[in-house]
Amino acid sequence: MTENPPYPSGATSPGREGFTCWVLTSGAAGCDVQTLGVAEALGLAPTVKRVAPGAPYRWIAPWGPAAPDAGIAPPWPDLLIAAGRQSVPYARMIRKRAAGKTFVVMLQDPRVSPAQFDFVWAPAHDRLEGENVLSTLTSPHRLTREKLAAEAARIAPAVAHLPHPRVAVLLGGKSRAYAFSEDAAARIGTQLADLADRFHAGLMVTPSRRTGAAQTRIVREKLDGKAAIMWDGTGENPYFGFLGQADAIIVTSDSVNMIGEAAFTGKPVHVIELEGGSPKFRRFLDGVYASGAARPFAGTLESRACTALDATSEIADAIRHALEMRHRSAPR
Repeated sequence: MTENPPYPSGATSPGREGFTCWVLTSGAAGCDVQTLGVAEALGLAPTVKRVAPGAPYRWIAPWGPAAPDAGIAPPWPDLLIAAGRQSVPYARMIRKRAAGKTFVVMLQDPRVSPAQFDFVWAPAHDRLEGENVLSTLTSPHRLTREKLAAEAARIAPAVAHLPHPRVAVLLGGKSRAYAFSEDAAARIGTQLADLADRFHAGLMVTPSRRTGAAQTRIVREKLDGKAAIMWDGTGENPYFGFLGQADAIIVTSDSVNMIGEAAFTGKPVHVIELEGGSPKFRRFLDGVYASGAARPFAGTLESRACTALDATSEIADAIRHALEMRHRSAPR
């Protein structure tokens, strides 16, 4: 069998009628966003597959075999887009059992040889290399220009009273790499209040699930009486709408995904570096700063031309090209 066996029959590219696609994850939010974002950028409405292997299979992923799962069975799709450690054994199994029908895409470093898949995307800060590996500074996501415009229009009445410049503030929180203490929340809240006063800015703040109740309360109290709105966690998150309405964006350093989505807008992005970090996060932040897409937050706003980063389209284009090359190399 060749390393990239040809399609035996049927559809050969996302633009062909009848082309089928699965996205496969354990249900982790970050993995879902990435797989669905790439599938949608390819113009596909994928079938969503979830895997939740029990012990001992979950312990030995990604190196061990796939656990039996009635939902992962033929007919195999033309394209599989998988992400996350628990999905790796299934992606490897499907590629073998499909015998060339399924083009297998693995998002994120699989922790095994990239040669076990047809195409691998990994963030540049992972330093993964291989002939079939594509690396980008930021991660894929589901944000599009159309969605930005639509969400901006949807929340327009709610932010109409805010002055310009309008600043979207994306607050993350405690993670394995970063801390977000109450003292940090007080410092950030004070800086944001100062922006509202000095720049006559309108602030649109959205905390995340990791921000913490105490930290959210502290920031809210600091912004009391300022030209600011802060999502209270009820109803639909105005996150994308805030990005669409913003003239500038402030985002905490703990989330590669949030920084990537902010950088996609092409608007000035300012990163609040929280306490902590890791070598990978340092490489990521330094790379984004070097690209011109963002700068560290220094308590002020800057009006400047910015580089828009669009990893999702870059990854989708590379997958299309790989599929076309495989089709062209197939025996006639």
